[in-house]
Amino acid sequence: MSGIDEAQRMLGELFAPWVQALNLRVDAIGGGEATLVLPFDPQLAREGGTLCGQAMMAAADTAMVLAIASQLGGFRPMTTVSLSTSFLRPVAQSDLKVVARVLKPGRSLVFGEIEMSALADGRLASHATTTYALV
Repeated sequence: MSGIDEAQRMLGELFAPWVQALNLRVDAIGGGEATLVLPFDPQLAREGGTLCGQAMMAAADTAMVLAIASQLGGFRPMTTVSLSTSFLRPVAQSDLKVVARVLKPGRSLVFGEIEMSALADGRLASHATTTYALV
């Protein structure tokens, strides 16, 4: 994978329309790591303007696919085997920074982690661990 433009193109071509509707923006990519921004949208918020966990998990899963593609040098079909998320604090009316890292690439399984923080204050809001199967 050659860079931000290619990763952004992948977001528009490889993911389901509802994932595309999240309007994720690639900020950095390479070496098994991807940084995306999930723009705050009231449609993704619960009562009181708190970003919903479902949107955060979708952003985390998407970021990890791009991180894996950057590790492999390009996209390969894969599927999420597990995604375990711990929500540490709410994110209220702020864009979300999503940083996905490949921890251990294997021939058939890839392990990773994702940290999510509010752009407004930079504080860690959620941490996820993942396993993906390359198919």
